[in-house]
Amino acid sequence: MTSSAKADALLAINRFGMGPRPGSIEQIAADPRGALLADLDRPIADPSAGAVLPTSAMAFRTVVDANAKRQAKAIMATRAEAEAKRQQMAAAPTMAEGTSPAISETATRMAAEAVPDPRQSIYLEEVKRRIETALGAGIGFAERLVWFWSNHFCISADKIQSMSGGYEREAIRPHVLAPFVDLLLAAEGHPAMLFYLDNGASMGANSIAGINRSRGLNENLAREILELHTLGVRGGYTQDDVIGFANVLTGWTWLPPADNPDHGGEFSFNPRLHEPGAQKVLGKLYEQDGVEQGRAVLRDLACHPATATHVAAKLARAFVADEPSPALIEKMAKVFRDSSGDLREVARAMVTSDEAWAEPQTKLKRPTEWVVSMVRACGITQVDAKRFTAGQALLGEPMWRPPSPKGFADDEASWVDGIGRRLDIANNFAERIAGRTDPQDIIENVLGSCVSSDVKETVARAESRQQALALLFMSREFLRR
Repeated sequence: MTSSAKADALLAINRFGMGPRPGSIEQIAADPRGALLADLDRPIADPSAGAVLPTSAMAFRTVVDANAKRQAKAIMATRAEAEAKRQQMAAAPTMAEGTSPAISETATRMAAEAVPDPRQSIYLEEVKRRIETALGAGIGFAERLVWFWSNHFCISADKIQSMSGGYEREAIRPHVLAPFVDLLLAAEGHPAMLFYLDNGASMGANSIAGINRSRGLNENLAREILELHTLGVRGGYTQDDVIGFANVLTGWTWLPPADNPDHGGEFSFNPRLHEPGAQKVLGKLYEQDGVEQGRAVLRDLACHPATATHVAAKLARAFVADEPSPALIEKMAKVFRDSSGDLREVARAMVTSDEAWAEPQTKLKRPTEWVVSMVRACGITQVDAKRFTAGQALLGEPMWRPPSPKGFADDEASWVDGIGRRLDIANNFAERIAGRTDPQDIIENVLGSCVSSDVKETVARAESRQQALALLFMSREFLRR
C-alpha cells in the first residue's frame, strides 16, 4: 500500500468522517471515495437501538409531570407547616394577635427535592448515545451529516432540554439523506423547534384567539426559516414576506401535557390561533386552509434556487474549507436543483468533486469533532456523558446549546482562540489513557504514518507517554481536516 493511498484515506476520514479508528485506513485505502459513497448507502445509525430512550414528547411529559408533583409536594409541605404554626399560636395565648410566623423555605425546598428533576438524566443519556454512535461509526460520513443538519436546524437545550436529543433523533436523523423538503417539514413542525422559536403562542390578529386576547404575532420562526434554514440572509425575501409567512404559521403548536397525559408535547395545529385567509409570501398567494398553508410555503422554499445555493455553500464550508471553491458550491447547488433537493445526491456530489479534495488540510475542527476524533483514535467506544458535557462546555461548544438560532459557527475565527483550552482537555485525556495507549501505535496504525516528520520527532522526544499523547492530539493532524 503506497503512502499516497494511505494519505488519501486519512483525508477522506478526516474531512468527511469522524476521524480514523484503529485499522480504518487499511479498510478504505483502496478506494476512499467509493468508501464514502458506500457509507451513504448504509442505514442511518439509530442511537436508541438497544437503549430505552423516550420520544421527545414522552420526555417533555415526564418533566412536566415531575414539576407538577414537585409543586404539589411543596404546597402540601407549606400547608402542613402553616397548620403546625397555627396550632403553636393557639397554644401560646401570649403571642400578639394577628402575627403570622413565616413559612420555612427549607421545608418547601426539601419537599420539592423529594421529586428528582428528570431533565438532566434524560439529557445525559441522549448525549451518551449520540457520542457513542459517532465513536462506533465506521467512517462516520453519514453521522457527520446528522451533526451538520442538527446544527443547521438547531434548537437549544437551555430552552427545551428534555426534547433536545429526541428532536435530533426524530426530526433530523431519519431525513439527512432524504429530499430536503422532508427534512424541512420535519424540523419546522417539530414541537422542539416551535417551542424554541416561540411559535406556540403566536396568533393572527384576526384569529379567534387574537380577537379575544392581547397576544399577537410572533415572527421568530418565519424569520429564521427564511434567513437561516432555506433562502439565506440574501435570499431575496422582505419584511413583508416574514410577516406573511408568520401569519401562515400561526396555529403551529403542541398539545399541552397537563390536558393530554397520553399525547402532550406532540405537534398540534390549533385553528383558533391561525390567521384566516390567503397570505402572500415571495410574491405567491397561498390560499390553502389550516396547516396545509404552512406546508405549501415550506415545499416551495425547499425547491427555491436560493435555498440550493445556501445549503450547498454551508455544506461545503462545514466539510471542506472556510472559503470553499465557488465551482464546488455551484456543482452541489446544481445537483440540489436538478434532483429536487435530494440530500444523498448532494452529498455524493460533494465527495466526487475534485475541488473537495484539492483544498489543503487547513479546516479547523470544531471542538466536538476534535474530541470525538481524539477518542476514536484510541479505540474507545464508551464515554462518561457528564464528563464529556463538562469538557464541551469548557471548549465553548456545549452539547445542543448553540449561542443563537444560527447554530455554532464553522469558521476558524470563531474557534481559534480556544486552542489553549484544547491543550488542557488533551492533557487530561492523555493522563487517563496513558497507561494503555501508545502514541507510536496511533501514529503507525491509526494515522497510517501519515504525519509530518516534525510531529514524529516531537512525540519521540516527549518526556512521558502522557506528554507525547497530548502533543499528538494537539498536532495539525488532529486539529485540522
